[in-house]
Amino acid sequence: MIRTENLSKKYKNILALDRLNLTIGAKEIFGYIGPNGAGKTTTIRILCGLMRPSDGKATIADVDVVANPQRAKELVGYMPEQFGVYSGMRVWEYLDFFGAAYRMGARQRKQRVDEVMGVTGTDEMRDYFMESLSRGMQQRVGIARGLIHDPKVLILDEPTSGLDPRARIEIRQLLKRLKDMGKTILVSSHILPELATVCDRIGILEQGRLLLCDTMEHVLQQVESRQILEIEILGDSGEAAKFLKSHYPATQLEVREVVGRLLRLSFEGDEKAVAGLVGALVENKYGVLSCREELLDLEKVYLRVTEQAKAGKRRVDGA
Repeated sequence: MIRTENLSKKYKNILALDRLNLTIGAKEIFGYIGPNGAGKTTTIRILCGLMRPSDGKATIADVDVVANPQRAKELVGYMPEQFGVYSGMRVWEYLDFFGAAYRMGARQRKQRVDEVMGVTGTDEMRDYFMESLSRGMQQRVGIARGLIHDPKVLILDEPTSGLDPRARIEIRQLLKRLKDMGKTILVSSHILPELATVCDRIGILEQGRLLLCDTMEHVLQQVESRQILEIEILGDSGEAAKFLKSHYPATQLEVREVVGRLLRLSFEGDEKAVAGLVGALVENKYGVLSCREELLDLEKVYLRVTEQAKAGKRRVDGA
């Protein structure tokens, strides 16, 4: 649905995008991660036809966004991080205004306003003035605005920025609903945990370069191939750590941390091997109160990937 080929953008002496190769499939939620200045917004502006690349190509549903910008814009709904709310307009008037901007007739506009308000859960605030809405409500209306012309692709720039926890959960639920409706969604964010629960794949961008692009599961596996186990011991976890070190080779087990009753270690093996490890502790009189796998979060993934990139170890093309 979205494809870039060696997409580059240079501002004077600054290379904002460096030969970006990215493919996002239909009906996919793609998380685009990177710090401020990484090139996320530049990518989005090019895809939305708001900026021309210095080099390379970008297409949406096989439509070249540079050669045919008007058609490309019809395929995309875009919500920037900051957007005007137009004081004095009621919510339905705001959406109707943008429907008119897409040259919809009055009857079609009314139908689409009702539809997008229903989808985004903004129908109860239909007659509220835009400036009276909370940040979370404004974000919902912003998404409704992006959907008014029924685009195939929805591009959201930092949609959860500044929202309270409840509003962030509601936005994530809305994104899943839109995916189920057949929308392809690109979500740009630097709030990494927000994307872990909603995205099919993520791409990590740093200084205009795509460092990593894959499913959440594969990203975690690439960064940490071994399981991280947290075991709570009844008694001295230090002695339990010494026992494990003496019974497992360093290539299979590494003790990461020993704090009080807690023992953190990385371990290579399947569920049966983990069960064997716990069983060995119990058989040797080490009381095991609990054992759980600790999952890496996106923040740790991001830090590791960018550190590897700075050391010149990693660069990928997203497919």
